[in-house]
Amino acid sequence: MHAVLAGLLDLVAPRRCAACDRVTDLEKAVFCRACDASIEDYHGVGAVFEYGGPAADAIRRFKYEGRSDLGRTLGSRMADEAGVWAGRVDAVIPVPLHWRRRRSRGYDQAALLARPVARALRVPSLFRCLRRARNTPSQADLPRAERLRNVRGAFQSRPLAGSPHILLVDDVRTTGATLCAATDALRAAGAGEVHTLVLAVRLLGGAT
Repeated sequence: MHAVLAGLLDLVAPRRCAACDRVTDLEKAVFCRACDASIEDYHGVGAVFEYGGPAADAIRRFKYEGRSDLGRTLGSRMADEAGVWAGRVDAVIPVPLHWRRRRSRGYDQAALLARPVARALRVPSLFRCLRRARNTPSQADLPRAERLRNVRGAFQSRPLAGSPHILLVDDVRTTGATLCAATDALRAAGAGEVHTLVLAVRLLGGAT
């Protein structure tokens, strides 16, 4: 029955590439064949893709072009990678946007990515646990030292009882400054371990 319903859905609303919107015939595909051929998978734990090419195009559309619908598709791909933490984490927490930026964008992209990850791991997703206390400037063009200063103390977390193990989810990691600041806030609030998972890693001269 599930296969029949899936087939009917494909006829009504065929799967489309997250990067270029071409219809794709690949089962559970995120990208079409042409885009998929040029994507670099991240060879390590904690990320799905290397940032660039169609992966970067999909993320830009998701974040800046109002394509919140891509959250479920891209998040499902992250959920596939999250299996290494099955039984090892107690909750999934997205790295939050500041409320002003969330209101301007209309959604929080990390929260949309976190939902399918939490479902796959069968743990709660805690959307209101961590908050961004300062509306920090964009990190995109800053060197590592300035990134660290930019986000230092930017996050606050509600108290976490029982030293839970957390999987922290975000869209892109460049130097790791944002993830480090969010991790510090969670540990200060009582987290036992904090693991991180991102959709893509932006490589800078071979460093992550």
